[in-house]
Amino acid sequence: MSTPSPDRPAPRVQAVLFDWAGTVVDFGSRAPVQAFVELFLRHGVELSVEQARGPMGMHKREHIRQLLLLPAIAAQWAAVHGQPSTPDDLDALYAEFIPLQTGIISDYGRVIPGIPELMQALGRHGIRTGSTTGYTRAMMADLIPAAAAQGFAPDAIVCADEVPMGRPAPWLALEALKRLNAYPVSACVKVGDTVADIDEGFNAGLWTVGVLLTGNETGLSEEELAALDAPAVEARRLAAAARLRDAGANFCIDSAADLLPTLDLIEERLSHGQRP
Repeated sequence: MSTPSPDRPAPRVQAVLFDWAGTVVDFGSRAPVQAFVELFLRHGVELSVEQARGPMGMHKREHIRQLLLLPAIAAQWAAVHGQPSTPDDLDALYAEFIPLQTGIISDYGRVIPGIPELMQALGRHGIRTGSTTGYTRAMMADLIPAAAAQGFAPDAIVCADEVPMGRPAPWLALEALKRLNAYPVSACVKVGDTVADIDEGFNAGLWTVGVLLTGNETGLSEEELAALDAPAVEARRLAAAARLRDAGANFCIDSAADLLPTLDLIEERLSHGQRP
């Protein structure tokens, strides 16, 4: 690829898009897990934490659909209800899920340490910030102001019900960049803790940064993670990195709060004409 001419300024990162749960709030991404487990339990189906985490990051209706397709869950559903799940069951489960998830989100709304300082640094560097989420706008109603009061207030917020299709489609990210008037997309970055986040960023043509220790792939609270010894933390880190790199993450970091050095690396690559 061609490199920038000497009389042009070096390309700079234009915008960073963040996921929410597990990336900037809700250390361990526990709110969605609790809601999915409770939802299925209400209908006589035992859902493990690992099963609940599998499709994490997708629109919550699609997440429920993916859970119903799991062979173990499908078998349980058929045994309890006398027949396989139907589209009507999916509609009913999602309708029941919305208030359940909305009621839980605020309990896990603490901003992850270091995120407010990161947002301040991005502002000083003139980098626009946005966010995308598998939550709907109604689910986010209380979380958005609570996060803003703690120092996370991105310039654009796009929710799963505001685009034609959620992750892994690119529309959430592209809508956020449109609202930010940020381009080219090859100078923009998506940060998230799930495979669906990486898919979204990749499909939109962004640099993708996977979050290893604060999010869905590790799945521990801040206190639970701190209680592990160094080898156990490293094992969690390596497992999360393998999964997110296999999904196509360009970079991996322990926490979104550690993002700034990665942005320097991206700008260096941009200066050599590289793209995601």
